[in-house]
Amino acid sequence: MRRRTPPPPSPLPQHDGVDPVRLRLPADDTWATVRDHLVARLAAGAGVIDRMLDTGLIVDAAGCPVSRDMAYAPGMFLWFHRELPDEEQVPFSVDVLYRDEHLVVADKPHFLATTPRGSHVAETTLARLRRELGIPTLSAAHRLDRLTAGLVLLTVRPEERGAYQSLFRDRQVAKEYEAVAPYDPALALPCTVRSRIVKERGVMAAREVEGEPPNAVSRVELLEHRNGLGQYRLMPMTGQTHQLRVHMSSLGVPILGDPLYPVVTGPVAAGDFRRPLQLLARMLEFTDPITGREHRFVSPRVLRAWSSYDEWAA
Repeated sequence: MRRRTPPPPSPLPQHDGVDPVRLRLPADDTWATVRDHLVARLAAGAGVIDRMLDTGLIVDAAGCPVSRDMAYAPGMFLWFHRELPDEEQVPFSVDVLYRDEHLVVADKPHFLATTPRGSHVAETTLARLRRELGIPTLSAAHRLDRLTAGLVLLTVRPEERGAYQSLFRDRQVAKEYEAVAPYDPALALPCTVRSRIVKERGVMAAREVEGEPPNAVSRVELLEHRNGLGQYRLMPMTGQTHQLRVHMSSLGVPILGDPLYPVVTGPVAAGDFRRPLQLLARMLEFTDPITGREHRFVSPRVLRAWSSYDEWAA
């Protein structure tokens, strides 16, 4: 099998902990100029592309600015920094629980995305830690939903990232979550939920569908209950989008603060950090593929709806 040639290193530095965008011109396109291709491909509009070209913001592999009339060259690499959106600052800290020459284990708050995506770019766990720790090579080995708090594993060395990603892909990481949801005395727990979940592009909520084999498996246990609420331990055996949220909703005990399950509600106003989703990535346990060390990390965070429901619901 022929190996793919890795792309050249970026000639542009990071901005605010955010990598530049890399594009490769397709081999099967026949545009007259690089500009024509960018105008057609990017949603920025011709005026924005022309301004970026005229001010030298789009460069080639050597770091040289691309001009408006540069001829299209199939396979050519380009780099530029996207214009960062106005982002509401998430007023909660990212806590570093562990750090060595290979790993950073962070405990992220609710409302903070793991990696740059969509309208969340500089105000993300990854970008924040790159800035705060001074590690521009930091990368996420997996992702945690923006609305979910808890443990995130990040890698320091790019050449080692694949080894840590493989742990999650091959289900060699033991993961435990904690959630607060309604208590149903008729619900027989513990139980293992198996279903098939699909997530369609452009649709906010995932959904369960008929069909085999199941692609989502979760263990659900009740730790304690009081005042009509339950504290649950959730152990995902697979990693489908929103899996735990979908499964808890399908059991009839949707997680408190969930804006998608069982019903999609209106978007929360920017800057409204009340009533966070009561889901926490509590524990990660694995054997380090580089050092062979046995790691077990536990988040000390407390879900507010369990410790003080009135404060969470106010």
